Amino acid sequence: MKLWQKDKASLDAVEKFTVGKDREMDAFLAPFDVLGSMAHITMLQSIGLLEAEELTVLKQELKNIYKDIQDGNFVLEDGVEDIHSQVELLLTRRLGEVGKKIHSGRSRNDQVLVDLKLFLRHELETMVSSVKALFDLLQQKSEQYKNHLIPGYTHLQIAMPSSFGLWFGAYAESLVDDLTMLQGAYRVVNKNPLGSAAGYGSSFPLDREMTTRLLGFDSLNYNVVYAQMGRGKTEKIVAFALAGIAATIAKMAMDACLFMNQNFGFIGFPDELTTGSSIMPHKKNPDVWELIRSHGNKIQALPNEIAMMITNLPSGYHRDLQLLKENLFPAFRTLRDCIDMSRLMLENIRIKENILDDEKYQYLFSVEVVNNLVLQGTPFREAYKQVGMDIEHGTFAPSKEVNHTHAGSIGNLCTEQIAAQMDQVIKGFPFEAVDKAIRQLLNS
Repeated sequence: MKLWQKDKASLDAVEKFTVGKDREMDAFLAPFDVLGSMAHITMLQSIGLLEAEELTVLKQELKNIYKDIQDGNFVLEDGVEDIHSQVELLLTRRLGEVGKKIHSGRSRNDQVLVDLKLFLRHELETMVSSVKALFDLLQQKSEQYKNHLIPGYTHLQIAMPSSFGLWFGAYAESLVDDLTMLQGAYRVVNKNPLGSAAGYGSSFPLDREMTTRLLGFDSLNYNVVYAQMGRGKTEKIVAFALAGIAATIAKMAMDACLFMNQNFGFIGFPDELTTGSSIMPHKKNPDVWELIRSHGNKIQALPNEIAMMITNLPSGYHRDLQLLKENLFPAFRTLRDCIDMSRLMLENIRIKENILDDEKYQYLFSVEVVNNLVLQGTPFREAYKQVGMDIEHGTFAPSKEVNHTHAGSIGNLCTEQIAAQMDQVIKGFPFEAVDKAIRQLLNS
């Protein structure tokens, strides 16, 4: 039986189809469902819907369930529809009738909403930590290899001198912008929907500001209809933030695959980080980077998938929203795995020395020669024409000195300034306040 069931059971086929993978996805929400319930019952007692003694026993039992979840001892039993029902069932078994009181003033709609917000908030905080670790490594590599020149390309044609310092540093700065976007998603997530009930509020005098404080949210989703409308929109915004990070590491993975290719030969990796061929004994395939690239591209499709699933839904709750969890939840783990594997590969990267000594890269320095002529007083158009004629006639013999000193160039990577930008972005996340609120809730 389900908590909402009235008279007869659904057909087995309907049951199987409508539940889908929801029970599996509920495992992600388990600890957050308990936290939401703890805040909710604390509020219920404050408005007279629970006795103080009832609150005490309910909170203690919820803490026991929370510990079971943390220890891996929590199971969603066969025949129990979802995580919300399982928690209430355990409370009723252990405490009797008082366990049935925890649902007063809320619906499964706002219950799953607050679970989602708490889950997403936690996952975004974890993602920031993973991204920061990759950022720090990229910055370190940028400084380590700042004097190692490589060709820069436009249209995949040899263009101008670049460096590994610039290459590593470019992806580090890209992550700054990615976390800026993630911070915007975090702010959307960090609003409390609890108390919106089925999407139209409650006749109980709920203290929604209290549950907001207890759960460490910045503020409320004030309008109860919008609180429900925010489901789907919130997931899409989060997916866009994940897609930004995924795009950065997918592009880096593509560069790595290209640079490993023998026709480039700029970088290499230990044999144990590459794979071989079943028939070609010389092969050292960049499978790790290829999978990072593919996973990254798949995550970039996630916002569009979610957008298509919620397009043209009217206001109010719809079962369509259940499927969003199947698309979004696994993406966090996948993206963190890709970030971790990127770090593993970059920690063991091997950089080729003196790449630009190869004669085929001599035209990289044409702009340097043009600029030197301009510095000596030749008008730019004349200097450009002169160097172009030298190249055409085969008389171009450049000096291979590179003297770029402006901000963000080969000789001035601005590593410290980029690090300061990252620090500023991370300071914009209220992690400390949120973690403090959750600790206080668990210890109260």
